[in-house]
Order: sequence, then C-alpha cells, then structure tokens
Amino acid sequence: MDKTTLQSQIALGEDSKRQFKRDMTNADALAAEMAAFSNSEGGVIYLGVEDNGTLTGLSTEDVARLNQLISNAASQHIRSPIIVQTENLALDNGRLLIVLTVPKGLDKPYFDRNGVIWLKTAADKRRVHSKEELRRLFQSTDLVHADEVPTTARVDALDRYSFTDFLQKTYSLDLPEKEPDLLRLLQNMNLAGDGGFLNLAGVLLFSKRPDWIKPAFIIKAVSLPTNALHDSQYSDSEDIAGRLREQFDQAMAFIMRNLHKRQGDQGFNSVGEPEVPRIVFEELLVNALIHRDYFISAPIRVLVFPERIEIISPGHLPNHLTVEKVRAGNSNLRNPILASFVAKNILPYRGLGSGILRALAAWPNIDFEDQRDANLFKVTVWRSKG
Repeated sequence: MDKTTLQSQIALGEDSKRQFKRDMTNADALAAEMAAFSNSEGGVIYLGVEDNGTLTGLSTEDVARLNQLISNAASQHIRSPIIVQTENLALDNGRLLIVLTVPKGLDKPYFDRNGVIWLKTAADKRRVHSKEELRRLFQSTDLVHADEVPTTARVDALDRYSFTDFLQKTYSLDLPEKEPDLLRLLQNMNLAGDGGFLNLAGVLLFSKRPDWIKPAFIIKAVSLPTNALHDSQYSDSEDIAGRLREQFDQAMAFIMRNLHKRQGDQGFNSVGEPEVPRIVFEELLVNALIHRDYFISAPIRVLVFPERIEIISPGHLPNHLTVEKVRAGNSNLRNPILASFVAKNILPYRGLGSGILRALAAWPNIDFEDQRDANLFKVTVWRSKG
C-alpha cells in the first residue's frame, strides 16, 4: 500500500471494514477484533492510528512486539485459527504503521478463546446472543438452512393425498403402505430427519395443516382504499394459510380480484385482462415463498393500494446479494430443499434468478428495497394510471 492510498483510506474514517488502533497489548482483545472481521465481511486494522485518524505511528520495538501479538492471537486465541496478512509502512515522522488485513472467514463461525462469537456492527463489534442470529450465521456459510430444520410434526401430519399425487406425477411411484418405508422415503427425499420428524420443507410442502405447526408462516393480504398504510379501513382482507401451493393460489386470487380489468379488444362479456400482467405476481410470489427467511417467525405481507402493490418478505437479502444484483438476475439459494421441490411443478418456478427478470420484462415499473434495519425485503409494483 502506498502513502496516497493509505491517506485516502484513513480519511474515510472507521466503519465495518476499517478499524484504527493506536496500540494493542492484549491478545484476547485483538483476537476479538479479528474474529469479528472474519465472521463478517473481513476488514483492515490500522495499528499506529488514533481514533480520529491521526498517524502517530509505532516504534520498531512496538512493531516487533505487535507482530508477535498478532501471530499469537490469530493462531492461539481464535477457534478455528485464521490466516492474516501484515504490512509495515514507513511514515514521514520516522515511525512505522502496521496494516493488518483480516479476510472474510471460510470456516464461520469463529470464537474467541472464551467461546464468544463476535460480529462487526458499523465501526464497532458486538456479541452474538440469539439462536436466530447464530442460525443465520451458519446459514451464510451453507452449514444449515431453515428448510432442513426439524419440526415437531411426525409422519402422521403428512397429507397423504397431496404427497401421493406428487409421487405419482413426478416419479410414477405409489405411496409406501408401511410406516417405516414411508419414513425412509421421506428421509431419502430430504423431507424428514433421522429422528422421524418432518423438517420445515416437509411441513410447508406436504403436511395437512402447516399453519398448525408453524402458525407464523402464512401470507397476510390486505387491500386498502387509500395509499396510506395506517388507514384503519380496508376493502378486502385475508389470512392465507395452507401448503405452499395453496398459499400461492389464494394469494394470486386475492391480488387478481383487487386489480382493475381492461377489456381491450375483447368482447363485452369477457373477463378482461388485469392492469398488471398476471406473470408479474406469479414470479414475485414464488420468489417470496421460496427465498424468504424462515428463521424469522413472521408472515409474508401482500398490501394492495390504489397506486401500488407491495409484497413484503421477512429477511433482508443474504450475503453479498444487493438490489442491483437482484435486478440483474442474481440470486442466492436460501432454502435449497424448497427450491428443488418447487422446481418439480409444485409452483410455477422457472429457474433460480430468472423470475425477477421475467417480472421486469413484463412490467418494468417495479422497485426493490432491501431494508436491513427492519430485516425485510420489499417489492413494490406500481399500478398503471386510469
């Protein structure tokens, strides 16, 4: 790193990627800082820099001591050990500065010597406390997915009619008559765990009443007469429960009946075409049902206003995914079991990442918001005028 680059980086101040330290003497404190970076997106610690960005620098003795401290902290005070890089830079005052680069970890989560998991939050760090947050950290490294987590539902919660229909149409198989054989089939299909309980994917796809087992995983749909969300009146309202296919069908019906219809060149007695093409909501609803964060116990919300329709999914975009990348067709497989089954004609799913592109091609007037503070993802479809 040259001096110009160093000065430009220091001028930006501290944030989730940069940390300034005048000096460090405690290996545990340094390990906590490095673990926080590794559990997040990686970053750089500048040693010899005041909190306000002043370059005080270090003596040669300080540099020798700090390099040994860094080595000990990275190898002995973090589980699993991490590999970091250091670069010594000469300052105009004759002193030195250490640029300590900590990469994003490949073996998350990383613990300090006391078993604490740290994450970066802006320029600071914080402990991981909740099970939900820990699960999300594992999810980001593909160690666990919400749709594979066991539920309290046993095999008798299975809707045998819908599962039989799926087996026959998809694999030309009959439903096993014996309970052990049925359980073994469900386990082989990644719909149940070794303990004999259906996982979340099994419940959402094939159970009799998913809302009895996971009551939060429904769709709440409301049609409002004004453009204000706080309006106490509504034109139409429905809590949509059931298996994913049932939720999709009922949510589509709710949206379609609350859209204007246009006759166009059709006959007087025809139903008419919806003001926004049906495929737009097909793609967006499928996307919401498959890619929402099921570690969050909250419903999907569908809000129909006079000027717009909002589809709000629990959970912000995962990992490095951004709104720009979503609009370009990039995606992240948050719930791989659900995606694999939905692709087998359970829902009109046409491929990972391509649904948003189809929706935009049919109706470009769509906005996407990744609200990280509120931990949700909102899609706004603007309605046509007149």
